[in-house]
Amino acid sequence: MAHDDTQHFGRPAVPRQVATVAAPGAVTAPAATAGATERTHAGPANPAAGRDATRRLADYAVAIRYEDLPSAVIQRAKDCITDTVGAIIYGADLPWSQMIIAYARTNAAGGNSFILGAGGDPVRAASAALANGALAHAFELDNLTKPGSGVHPGATLLPPALAVAQEHGMSGRDLVTAFVTGAEVMIRIGRATKHTNEARGFHAPGTTGPFGAAVAVGKLRNFDAERMTNALGIAGSLAGGLLEFARSDGAMVKRLHLGRAAEGGVLAAFLAAEGFTGPSTVLEGHYGFLRVFCSDYDLNELTRALGETYLTTTAMIKRFACHITAHNPIEATLHLKEEHGFSGADIASIAVLGNERMARVNNIPAPADVMLAQYSIPFSVALCVYRDPRDPRAFDDSAVRDPEIRALAQRVAVLAAEGQASGDLACTLTITLKDGRELTRRVTDFRGTPERPLDQAGLREKFMLLTRHLDRSRMEHLFERLQRVETERDLDWIKV
Repeated sequence: MAHDDTQHFGRPAVPRQVATVAAPGAVTAPAATAGATERTHAGPANPAAGRDATRRLADYAVAIRYEDLPSAVIQRAKDCITDTVGAIIYGADLPWSQMIIAYARTNAAGGNSFILGAGGDPVRAASAALANGALAHAFELDNLTKPGSGVHPGATLLPPALAVAQEHGMSGRDLVTAFVTGAEVMIRIGRATKHTNEARGFHAPGTTGPFGAAVAVGKLRNFDAERMTNALGIAGSLAGGLLEFARSDGAMVKRLHLGRAAEGGVLAAFLAAEGFTGPSTVLEGHYGFLRVFCSDYDLNELTRALGETYLTTTAMIKRFACHITAHNPIEATLHLKEEHGFSGADIASIAVLGNERMARVNNIPAPADVMLAQYSIPFSVALCVYRDPRDPRAFDDSAVRDPEIRALAQRVAVLAAEGQASGDLACTLTITLKDGRELTRRVTDFRGTPERPLDQAGLREKFMLLTRHLDRSRMEHLFERLQRVETERDLDWIKV
């Protein structure tokens, strides 16, 4: 790793363990305690829970080594990196992305970091992180986690890590290590929120993202525990992003939240490297992140199975350019359509039974623009009856104006299933045809989840769809190099 000479700091010794694959979405070490998932939850009533959690996370981040990472963890990180590069390239041509790219170029010329899909000269790392983070989330194509944790690993970890790695001439192995390190910390923070930051009106990845981004960059800069703790402390004051776009207009800002999170991580780590300080109790403190941003939280989640379980493998990859809550309903609809051969004109109504959030937040039967359409379960389900939802170009302005899609979306009812957990995205979808038949399909895990991960063919298909406006042979070569990125000595070739 090519670090600044001023950034060689010692790392605390930790026991080395060989991890093994456990249940879908988790990789655990043999020493993991069998009762780890049965620990009591700790919210406001238990102020002692999570004590020193910020420092413990920092210590853990500093100690991670590439050589200790299980192959399944490395592969999931590479899949997320590959998937995110494709999403960034696709997002670069969108009008809201072009505005952000123009800002980055105007204010940060002269660096060594590339804005993917935009061409042109490199820019400074923070601005590349801002642009690439926003581009990754520009069209609802970036990866998340299951169970949901309010984090977007690809969009908030790859842009800052790649920007800094390119700026300092670092390797693919460095990038993978930084990605995993950031993911392990950020996903735990996200789980601790219990997703109640969004219940308070915050866009979750804008609040959790700066922490993961700061850790990833700190890892690249070879931070010691003190600087890593400060990077986390600074990142807490860079968290933000409001959900008002989902209930009003101005939905372009949703994309900016991920860019700001990525940029914030670069800023936090840069300042920490210079000796700038932040609170060492930024996560668990009385005025810390969880108590301020969340109405309920579990402090134990911050360090649950730390060093025993890798949460990077809980990342899931989207196949459709819409909100994650619509993926199971779309898969159910496509299955029924293939099995029974009906058309949109045959459908009387559709009922989607899911969690409370699906019925309350994503139940938008008449979206005003493309961004709200992608956030809408009724619209996304209606669209997949008439168009191929695997192609992000299906979600365009013409779809929002299409009278058949709009009419069918008005006949899609989204209901909350009694007792279904807020993080459970399973759905039961029933299509009632005009001839009186009722067709039902239940989907719990769409293709792309940890339980049903995309194979190489599926990942390649998505990547090539996202980049089909570019030279095919060049994009195939880029895909192959990204899939073996850990063998690359530098990363200057990741540019389009």
